[in-house]
Amino acid sequence: MSIDFDTHRVENQPPPFAPCDLWRGDPVLRAAVAREGAAWAEPQLGAYGALAGDALYAAGVEANRDRPRLATHDAFGHRVDRVDFHPAYHRLMQAGVEHGIPGLPWRDPRPGAHVARAALMILHHEVEQGTSCPLTMTYAAQPALRHAPGLREWAEKAAAPHYDGRDLPMAKKAGVTLGMGMTEKQGGSDVRANTTHARHLDRDDYLLVGHKWFFSAPMSDAWLVLAQTGPGLTCFLVPRWRPDGRRNALRLMRLKDKLGNWSNASAEVEFAGALGHRVGEEGRGVATILEMVALTRLDCMLGAAAQMRMALAQALHHARHRRAFGRLLVEHALMQNVLADLALESEAAIALALRVARAVDAAPRDPGEAAFARIATAVGKYWLCKRAPAFVNEAQECLGGAGYVEESMLPRLYREAPLNSIWEGCGNIQCLDVLRALGREPATREAVFAELAAVRGTHAALDRAVEALQADLARSEAIEFRARLLTERLALVLQAAILLRAARDDASAAAVADAFCRSRLEAHHGLAFGTLDPGVDAQALIERAPAR
Repeated sequence: MSIDFDTHRVENQPPPFAPCDLWRGDPVLRAAVAREGAAWAEPQLGAYGALAGDALYAAGVEANRDRPRLATHDAFGHRVDRVDFHPAYHRLMQAGVEHGIPGLPWRDPRPGAHVARAALMILHHEVEQGTSCPLTMTYAAQPALRHAPGLREWAEKAAAPHYDGRDLPMAKKAGVTLGMGMTEKQGGSDVRANTTHARHLDRDDYLLVGHKWFFSAPMSDAWLVLAQTGPGLTCFLVPRWRPDGRRNALRLMRLKDKLGNWSNASAEVEFAGALGHRVGEEGRGVATILEMVALTRLDCMLGAAAQMRMALAQALHHARHRRAFGRLLVEHALMQNVLADLALESEAAIALALRVARAVDAAPRDPGEAAFARIATAVGKYWLCKRAPAFVNEAQECLGGAGYVEESMLPRLYREAPLNSIWEGCGNIQCLDVLRALGREPATREAVFAELAAVRGTHAALDRAVEALQADLARSEAIEFRARLLTERLALVLQAAILLRAARDDASAAAVADAFCRSRLEAHHGLAFGTLDPGVDAQALIERAPAR
């Protein structure tokens, strides 16, 4: 009598997600980049999409599995205040820097450069989120650095396509990365409560004494920080090394033990007479660093959109290969509703994020686009970052238990998803900023409603929603109490308008725009994903979603 001991045959499992081409497999991203003026960057984006879906995808797993470690002293007792990373982290940083994520728009300011750079950031962030932090801040520091002619070399090296992860003075490097430190224990978002102070030394040099509760990217070559001077909060560039070759007097106290974002280090720091170079005027630190914050908030939008894109791709990949109850998951009507709803939300997120990137790109040349960027960044940052956590969780459900296991990447995306809503100002800060812009800067209101007027008459649901929004904005009572609802509705009508504009040039996008208007602007959509009206063409929405 023979006994069969073959107890384990692998069946009904999807193939590995990677390697794949994240650019060529994403028609929505490609169309949005072309629509917003960066079709010229397709060769560069194509190269990065292939790299991101293969080598960087694998590096992201390694960089998050082996977290950074803080070394405060060497073996002989000297302070080194160094963060050590897995080599995969440096591979990811090198790829991002060399392909232009921090520096492309500053080195090549042709129209559409910020859009091309935004697409690079999306492709990178889809596969690895922690390195996006230093890449973002190195990119976003440029406008602030331009307030200080004496820091020109810093600006040039921050934009250079060279990554050097060694702990060396700036003069010995071809390229540098930058971080930021604003938050203190007692202040949080209220940076005017900061107590770190700066004593003037000579010309634009000061000595800083104080602490920072969150010090982003402590492995950077320098950081933009805020400190008090006589006239008030002032912005400084604090380098890791002094010009004379000595280590600067900044002490890394500990690394934060975070929910996610494991590949990236976040620290607490004390300045014990650290040298800082003034950036901008004394007392104008908030205004100076807010130029940086405007760009980092754009990247919060891009990050949220990228996380949705990858979560959707993972869910679709599973559903297209996994069978249940005699059919592929993607063939079941209820699963089609969920996937179509996720695809719709993701396409609207990509559309809004890249439209804002175009406004940022055109802002120096076009006051109307500058005004649009001013308000749409806050609107988009609030809404997209709010949507991402629920979106990723819904994608996890598409995989069932496999979506709760690290190999699927979805647990990492789920840990990452709340961060962009917290970083660079939580939801309430964004909504208050929207009210401030609408109330004090008439050009922002004009820019928003000009964007909406451009598609007036295209869809009745949008026309009604815009009229209702105008009426609500005209009411002054309890406006702060209503700020979240107003911001949400602004986001939805802007997304609808952008999708309708896209449908003018792309017949396949018409179903998307119509479904979005019907489901998000009318009462045909529940509070959970997967509650689309039966009249929506679910298959058309799914076919536009990413395919590996």
